[in-house]
Amino acid sequence: MDAKNNEALDNVMYNYTVNAHRLETENKILKETITQLQRELKRLREPALMVCEVSDVTGENAVIRTPNGNQFFVNVSRDLKDLRSGDTVLAEQKNLNIIKKVSVSKKFNVEQFVIMEKPKVSWKDVGGLKDQIEEIQEVVEMPLLNPEIFKKVGIVPPKGILLYGPPGTGKTLLAKAVAKATKSTFIEIVASELVQKFIGEGAKMVKEIFELARKKAPSVVFIDELDALAAKRIEVGTSGEREVQRTFMQFLAELDGFKNLGNVKIIGCTNRKDILDPAILRPGRLDRLIEVPLPGKEGVKQIFTIHSRNMTLDKNIKLDRVLKKLEHFSGAEIRAVCTESGYFAIRNKRTKIIESDLLLAVEKVKQKEKQDESYLKMFG
Repeated sequence: MDAKNNEALDNVMYNYTVNAHRLETENKILKETITQLQRELKRLREPALMVCEVSDVTGENAVIRTPNGNQFFVNVSRDLKDLRSGDTVLAEQKNLNIIKKVSVSKKFNVEQFVIMEKPKVSWKDVGGLKDQIEEIQEVVEMPLLNPEIFKKVGIVPPKGILLYGPPGTGKTLLAKAVAKATKSTFIEIVASELVQKFIGEGAKMVKEIFELARKKAPSVVFIDELDALAAKRIEVGTSGEREVQRTFMQFLAELDGFKNLGNVKIIGCTNRKDILDPAILRPGRLDRLIEVPLPGKEGVKQIFTIHSRNMTLDKNIKLDRVLKKLEHFSGAEIRAVCTESGYFAIRNKRTKIIESDLLLAVEKVKQKEKQDESYLKMFG
């Protein structure tokens, strides 16, 4: 009986020892977990560090540029060695003292921020712009296809051109057509998006876009809404204005850095030539100005023919009457008329477009134009 009691007592003691050991282990794990969570919580409560760029280093001090473009003379941590101009660093936000150096890629994947394509638009798709086509062929197409003739003659072709005129007159179409004619890569940039999206990085972005253009050469760089980047310079005030100026100066530097007979051409585009900075138009930059106006009578006919060539038109349409209604329309508006007339036919369960469809489409596009003008007068 005593033997059985002793055995039972031993089992109880053993189980107690095992359980105590297990509880001690669990307690230790829980304490370590709590310590880690407290450490993580403390880390997350620490104020964020600011990413800055070093402009100059002087002993234990440095000049840094903050993301808004301001510069400060600050202290450098004694543990930080080999700090150089151009390095990216982390600075605490209160006093801006440099805490550590970080390795940050200064390269964008610029292909994500530009439209890059091999256009399919040919010269036969451009109507009413005979003089403009001839001039672009002389200034852009010929130097890309036959640069040797310019060397023999001893002249330097322009590095770029400026297309200006009302919206919808075919400026982008001209740029795409010359890119196709020269089998060039067409790289499209919208200047207003560039200066709005990349505050603090605009100049770097411009540099890398031009590097991409050289890499993909022969190439045509088309800059839409150029006036957003190259407007006349005024007294620089806000950090945003300073950033636009830095981006613009980098753009000018890239233009000046091109080889004279390089196989990259720049085509700027604007609806507001009157507000452009004279620096962009001086000889050696975008010095060839080509106006792209609203089409004349013959131009309207050519553009309508281009956009209606695949449409099923009724043979009884009095085309002269329709074309007269299209006077003072831009190429984009004439294209819209063709599209809208097709919708009128579809709504009436027809596959053939009749004259009334075209006349109704003209009125609809004209009405939309009036609404747009009213909106611009109110909020423009």
